[in-house]
Amino acid sequence: MEWSKIVGQNQAIELLERSLELKSIAPAYLFVGANGIGRKLTAKCFCHHLLCVNKADFEKALQQKKIEEGNHPDLLWIEPTYQYKGEFFTLEQAIEAGLKRKSPPGIRIEQVREIGRFLSRPPLESERAMVVIESAETMTEGAANALLKTLEEPGRATLILIAPATESLLPTLVSRCQRVPFYRLSESALKEVLKKQGYGFILEQEEIIGLAQGSPGEAINISETLETIPEDLRNSLLDLPSQPLQLMNLAKNITNHLDTETQIHLINYLQYCFWKKYKDQEMIKHLEGARGSLLSYAQPRLVWECILLKFLPASVH
Repeated sequence: MEWSKIVGQNQAIELLERSLELKSIAPAYLFVGANGIGRKLTAKCFCHHLLCVNKADFEKALQQKKIEEGNHPDLLWIEPTYQYKGEFFTLEQAIEAGLKRKSPPGIRIEQVREIGRFLSRPPLESERAMVVIESAETMTEGAANALLKTLEEPGRATLILIAPATESLLPTLVSRCQRVPFYRLSESALKEVLKKQGYGFILEQEEIIGLAQGSPGEAINISETLETIPEDLRNSLLDLPSQPLQLMNLAKNITNHLDTETQIHLINYLQYCFWKKYKDQEMIKHLEGARGSLLSYAQPRLVWECILLKFLPASVH
């Protein structure tokens, strides 16, 4: 995988290329920045360069898509998971299995223990092993503490942690990693990425571009999530009913049709749209409180009933 595929992250690429040129590879890196701006793609590219000891291996890995698909024997890619009946499911696997998701996925202590087992053997094809931990901020406290032991003595391995901010991780984890910053894309870079990936139509949707804030991945995620929300439900929320009973029924429809994760995305969308329409800071604060309640595993229907009834005066305008 070539660096040219990464758009708008020149500082990160320069830092990593310099490490490769000097053969000064840190035991652990922290790729820090917003979601959807190239951290994952950069991690895959860096893994290509570190795992392929010569040009022939590099080209072979590219052709076979070993690293993109996580099939390289010296690469372990960890994603947040859901636990169901003793088994772990990534978000993609959970969707395919039709699992009902009441909370966001997380990195579990069992997955960190898997890292220890993976690194206990020497690399099979490369000079070092690679471990990538995606959404590292979702680690449980037990998982984070277990990872500390691995970071202290990684052996012939390099770990990459991907997180939105240093504050989202234990300071002891951050101190053991070389920080690689990633930044939100400029408007022109955002357009370039969306067009390249076949999502140019999103550029016409002002609310999605506004919510994405320079993140093409977030723009795509928002667009795909909104498509799963019935149009009549969205229209009812953007033009709120004026009667309490209608609002109660609307809360019921939201929780009947949408899982909790989609409801959180919906709150982000409503915050943007309501601010444009009403310019009411209290409405935005109420929605922020609703988001916190959902993330704290409060009963979703009760959350929506409370929040929508608070909007009753605003809906009359």
